[in-house]
Amino acid sequence: MQKTYETATSRQMLKEVQEGLSQPQKTLPSKFFYDNRGSELFEQITLLEEYYPTRTEIQILSQHIDAITERIGEQAVLVELGSGNSQKSRLLLDNLSNPAGYIPIDISKAFLKSIAEDLKREYPDLLIHPLAADYTSPFSLPDLEVDYNRFVGFYPGSTIGNFKPRDARQFLEQIADILGPSGALLIGVDLKKDKIILENAYNDAKGITAAFNKNMLIRFKP
Repeated sequence: MQKTYETATSRQMLKEVQEGLSQPQKTLPSKFFYDNRGSELFEQITLLEEYYPTRTEIQILSQHIDAITERIGEQAVLVELGSGNSQKSRLLLDNLSNPAGYIPIDISKAFLKSIAEDLKREYPDLLIHPLAADYTSPFSLPDLEVDYNRFVGFYPGSTIGNFKPRDARQFLEQIADILGPSGALLIGVDLKKDKIILENAYNDAKGITAAFNKNMLIRFKP
């Protein structure tokens, strides 16, 4: 099953890469940064002094955690889109009232499996159901054998900024359909920044972001 998933993912990736590089303005989908190596590099990026989004968002979540968890309510299933190391979700899970479960979604199957194993040890009484999927494409949430009130999507990191406006609208409509009529979405959106702050955040002095970018280019080594 794992081989089938990886083969299908590779074929789809090749198709999207060919389509993107065939355009007059060459593009590559940002989701393809995140194989196992790319995910590890990104975790290093989040610890850099220049990279402000992660620590700023954690600060915001910490300051408003009571109001956020109250709005989410009891027995919610937290669904994180692009979960990475689930650092921010841990903050929510530690403060939610009787959470029913956590579904981390990530495109990197190997990285997701490792993080999910850690989470199951940290939260032995909580349903942890990792889902390896491209969340920018249609996907289905698993059937859960627990009682829950609703699904709550969690999309931190201002990743919505990677979409063009039309694509962002389409993506949000898709997520709304998946979460259902009683669902909710907690999303992170960055504010406008000074050009120097942005350039430093995405071109760090240690060259980790450069390695992260170049890693995408060797995904299809012969």
